[in-house]
Amino acid sequence: MDFMKKRMPCVIVAAFTLIMILVFSLIKGGKVEGDGDGRLSVTATTTMLYDLVKQIGGDHVIAQGLMGSGIDPHQYRASAKDIVKMQTADVVVYNGLHLEGKMGDVLASLEKSGRTVICVSDNIPEDRLIINDGVPDPHIWFDVSLWRLAAAEVAEGLSSADPVNSKEYKSNLEIYQKQLDQLENYILSKTAEIPEGQRVLITAHDAFGYFGKAYGFEVKGLQGISTVAEAGTSDVGRLAEYIAENRIKAVYVESSMPVKNIEALREAVKARGFETCLGGSLYSDSTGDEKSGTQSYIGSFKSNIDAIAEGLL
Repeated sequence: MDFMKKRMPCVIVAAFTLIMILVFSLIKGGKVEGDGDGRLSVTATTTMLYDLVKQIGGDHVIAQGLMGSGIDPHQYRASAKDIVKMQTADVVVYNGLHLEGKMGDVLASLEKSGRTVICVSDNIPEDRLIINDGVPDPHIWFDVSLWRLAAAEVAEGLSSADPVNSKEYKSNLEIYQKQLDQLENYILSKTAEIPEGQRVLITAHDAFGYFGKAYGFEVKGLQGISTVAEAGTSDVGRLAEYIAENRIKAVYVESSMPVKNIEALREAVKARGFETCLGGSLYSDSTGDEKSGTQSYIGSFKSNIDAIAEGLL
């Protein structure tokens, strides 16, 4: 028994050493060997970017996302598994503009590692960004014209990492750009159904600034552009007063935000002698899921504009 006790630590050390040798033999220069099919391994932070990578990368990439449907990227902290996914990927794609605020250090270290890291907002001209109190609004996907630029940034990054298939990435980009044109036409047609005086969008947090600027809506959020700061009683009161005075027909919850905040707002409006309805749930910081058929960027945006038009008419 004493012999076994003395030997046990040695066995543990040997096993741990063997595991580490196997891990490092699989990981070489940040890439997992053994894929065998030559495709790029691409990790994207948000569901919108995961969809974008699939659209542009097509059959030449193995895409994986860190965040699922309904996850708030403002509050998201990378797990140990997430870090491994990013460290072992050929390409990492993220939004930037502090959307993934709690992952800043991890993303910065990846950029210094020499692997291909694509920040899609790098392709957005400064004069097209919305700045609130000196902080850029990261929700660029709600202006389709800006999402076109994000798509082009992904295509360029994939081409840089995989020059052999650059023509395919360019071709996929052209196809996707046409789909985005169709999406924008759909948004404009649905917007035209809503009288101009009724184009006021009230949401849980201020994620729809680009949407409002691009498509002619006045947008007000209960919280700011980030969900890190909670809405206070005074915020609820001011917005409730505005809704009651202007008789806004509907307010909207968001799939990545708790319903209780909007319900509190509705109660505050009711206390002021007006009743606003719940216009439905919007996809803000993530797309929907396969069950709802809104797992793509285009599908989730169409769902949003349908709900907005129905609630405000």
